[in-house]
Amino acid sequence: MDTEAQSELCFPQLANLSCRKPSSGLSEGVLFNVLMPIICVFTVLLNLLVIISISHFRQLHTPTNFLLLSLAVADLLVGLLLIQGCTFGISNCWFLGDILCSLYSLMTFSVTAASIGNMVLISADRYVAICDPLQYNIKVTVKRIRIAVCLCWFLSLLYNCIIFTDQLVQPGKYNSCYGECAVTIDYHAGLFDSLVTFILPLSIIVALYTRVFVVAVSQARAERSRVKCVKLRHSAPFRAKKSELKAARTLGVLVLFFLLCFCPYYIVFITTDSRIITPLQISVLYLYSFNSCVNPLIYALFYPWFRRAVRQIVNLQILQPGSCEASVL
Repeated sequence: MDTEAQSELCFPQLANLSCRKPSSGLSEGVLFNVLMPIICVFTVLLNLLVIISISHFRQLHTPTNFLLLSLAVADLLVGLLLIQGCTFGISNCWFLGDILCSLYSLMTFSVTAASIGNMVLISADRYVAICDPLQYNIKVTVKRIRIAVCLCWFLSLLYNCIIFTDQLVQPGKYNSCYGECAVTIDYHAGLFDSLVTFILPLSIIVALYTRVFVVAVSQARAERSRVKCVKLRHSAPFRAKKSELKAARTLGVLVLFFLLCFCPYYIVFITTDSRIITPLQISVLYLYSFNSCVNPLIYALFYPWFRRAVRQIVNLQILQPGSCEASVL
């Protein structure tokens, strides 16, 4: 085999057993090579700031913030996994072996499932806060949220271990050549997976936030009427606080942006052959990863406490004794 032909192989020493690199197109795209490290670095750093902020300052140890902490962990892992994923997508060659390929696929799908699970929990949290404000502090506690988050991550990992049983037991079973990292799911298992990790949670999120929106609008109208008519003052204690309504709007933006980025990613990957990396697949992967990067920017835009916490982190004030008790609200 001549030198030019060998250069097209992932593993030239394996000759015809090796996968071939793409000859043109995406692998030569300077734009993707520039965007990949930028998105990865910003995703990791920004979500690390969220994790440190909520973990360090006790004033931020609220049920809703623990859900944001869990989401930030998922987004951080997306940034770390994206490094290898985009390298594979650009070169079309997997150099880390069949076992790591199976584990990488497992982690990728588990993190994705955990992300949408966190979004369901965030939607449920806002639903209770807006639609049943009197019972919110009773129903939603830090302990219960911690249990819910742990269950979300555990079930996501367990579920995907079951889905990827074949790949975990026999790594590389579906690879057609060396350098390939094929993810293959049985047709019926794929339909079930679409229901469990996409259609069902998406329906729950939309239903919960539709109800939150309707109640928030009605409460806003009642508040305007209360200002005009003193007789309606007796109903004020039964409405959600303005801070809860503001949080619902902010998290509504978060959920909406997640769905806009997640839906194309999921639809493309369940309707195309995962063994053939296409520009469309890489594009929706960047879109999904961009969501993980932009979530902390939404916090910075809407949450003053996040800006104050980041300021103290950057100034290294969190290293001072008792800094965890500092006020950031």
